[in-house]
Amino acid sequence: MTSARPRYRELMTRELLLWALISLASKAPVAMAPLALVFLSREGPGGYTLGASLASAYVLGEVVGAPLLGTRLSRGRMRRELSAGLLAGALAFGALPFAHSAPAPVLLALAFLAGGAPAACPGGLRASLTRLVGDDLVPRALSAEATLTQCVWAAAPGLVVLLALQVHPGAPLLLGALLAATASLLLLRLPEPRVSEPTGPAGRTAAPMTRTLLSGWPVYLTSAAAMAMLATAELVLPALLEDRHITVGWSGPLLAGFALASAAGALCYGLRTWPGSVRVQSLVLLVVTAACVCLITLLPGLGGIAAALLLAGVFQSGVMVTRNLSLRERLPEHAHAAAYSVMYAVQGVGYSATASLSAVALDLATPSVAILGGVAVTLVITAVSAFAERGPKPLTTADPPTFADADQCT
Repeated sequence: MTSARPRYRELMTRELLLWALISLASKAPVAMAPLALVFLSREGPGGYTLGASLASAYVLGEVVGAPLLGTRLSRGRMRRELSAGLLAGALAFGALPFAHSAPAPVLLALAFLAGGAPAACPGGLRASLTRLVGDDLVPRALSAEATLTQCVWAAAPGLVVLLALQVHPGAPLLLGALLAATASLLLLRLPEPRVSEPTGPAGRTAAPMTRTLLSGWPVYLTSAAAMAMLATAELVLPALLEDRHITVGWSGPLLAGFALASAAGALCYGLRTWPGSVRVQSLVLLVVTAACVCLITLLPGLGGIAAALLLAGVFQSGVMVTRNLSLRERLPEHAHAAAYSVMYAVQGVGYSATASLSAVALDLATPSVAILGGVAVTLVITAVSAFAERGPKPLTTADPPTFADADQCT
């Protein structure tokens, strides 16, 4: 464990500020897209049904594109491929408002492309971030990234509603196109540290990328489970409010508060070092988060739900930061960008599956039971993942890892 107190000001370099600007410009379209697609079509012939289909096609594009394009990032320099993906996504975003009267298959294809083309960007940018800082700064850098992400997600819904209602239904998508294009151009100015090529024992070929990526499955599984648990709470929240005779309109401010609490929690995680390995930290934080989600069903009134959601947000961000650190620790450096992309896709699958299961659960039980069921499933999956992570770290290269061990990282 390092003795020096971590300071975020160490991240205030020209390169990292450029990275933050690129990350902000690339994350905002992703956060805006699903709701923006709904507003684009709500007044058209397809209405909300088409809007929901477009949002689903967008998410499906992300799920398919992230692993397929993410595995290419390990084969060479990432900047050009990430830039090209963002540019293609920008073109698809920009085309949607002008094609809003086109047949549904055309709109679905554009939405799929808007989600799929830049889908490797979150993983690629996260890998670039960890290579731009020293090993001792990685936890703080990932905490800062999580803070930025949650702030974007908190602001995106309000921005979409404002632009769609006050300017034009297609305005949010045009803004997303502009931001994605800006990130595409700025990416070409971002330095890209050299990554050593993997070598196998005694000069033999290193382990195949597919096998290397699959060795991280316990981390992917826990990340997806954590995302699914919070997705259950978010998706069931309106039904829970209605069941308790609370105005459903409070769901928006409550979820915005949850996102801001997550931003604050991520920031706090990086302020100091914490005892134990990142694997243990992640499991502890996940159990605490699950307890907070359970409190949503137990605490009375709007104040009780708000307090439970805020607490869940604070601890949930720590889960995601430690999961990123665990994946970085488990896999060799050349696989990080692809692994983060795979984890991004798995989380999307977890969220989509949770949406379907939540609908079924609400037909069979009360909203409180549906949330508790989601928590129970998450804890079972976490137990399986934790048992798998107790095994030895997969041997994928003969060279020792260039990053610090878990205690040094935290």
